[in-house]
Amino acid sequence: MNKLEYYTPDDMPKEIQAYEAKVEQLGVGKSGKVGILDLELQTDDEGKTVVTKQFSQVPLQIQRALYPENSLPKMAYLYVISPSGGILQGDRYRTDVVLKNKAAAHMTTQGATRIYSMNSNSASQILNITVDENCYFEYIPDQIIPYKNSRYYQKVNLNVHNNSTLVYSEILTPGRVAMGESFEYDICYLRTHCKDQDKKTRFLENTKIEPKKQRLRNFGILGEYEIVGTVYILTRKDNVHELENNLNEYIKNSDGVSVGTSILSDESGIIIRVLGNKTNSVFDVIFKILEISRKKILGAEFSKIRKS
Repeated sequence: MNKLEYYTPDDMPKEIQAYEAKVEQLGVGKSGKVGILDLELQTDDEGKTVVTKQFSQVPLQIQRALYPENSLPKMAYLYVISPSGGILQGDRYRTDVVLKNKAAAHMTTQGATRIYSMNSNSASQILNITVDENCYFEYIPDQIIPYKNSRYYQKVNLNVHNNSTLVYSEILTPGRVAMGESFEYDICYLRTHCKDQDKKTRFLENTKIEPKKQRLRNFGILGEYEIVGTVYILTRKDNVHELENNLNEYIKNSDGVSVGTSILSDESGIIIRVLGNKTNSVFDVIFKILEISRKKILGAEFSKIRKS
């Protein structure tokens, strides 16, 4: 795990490579610049989901599993924490999560992913999620906040069995709006690639935002909105159409946001896009999506995430 290639994306876009430069303070790959989190989750003899393998390297850590959900007492809740407070120039993060043997888990972060201002190099994060047959996983991190002059590349690899479910979300904000920073970062590049158990592609999506080069207020980009939320629901085909109908019934008329849903190719899942101007409003929709999805797929309730 000490090799630079292990925690650096192998397909770094040329737009990110353009910022490649020596970091004078603390170079790429040095101690404290590499965050690693490696987890495996399985059910024990009583059907309770437990962590069966765990390795972490600061600035990435994981709290012990909690079981707060009354309707799903055996579902593990996991919280990713980072003592650094944010991602700095030259940082390289990698997270691997594997669910096996009918595991069911919910994972989130302690707070927002803050991408600090940069004057050399960039930052990247790799997230590999594998959901084996008959498993269920929700990964709902807090929002990404790119600071002024930051450069960030995130590569997400989802490997989801056709007979399992993954609900994955991400929220991208314009920056530190309260500090007068809005769309002042250099680049935020998000790439998400999902495959099934046979390595067949279920979907591939690239989001590249370069505020200093794009007119984000134009129609067809962000228009009147500033915050973009995305939810991917990968689940069994027989769930898809009814689930999308349920989602459209309850979230289309959400106040202060614009919501659109689409069924993925081969009916392998649903993508939901949420545009808004308040992070809480976008999260409210995502939590409603989670509530509807869990009810349909597991027949269980969802209690809003508590972090205080």
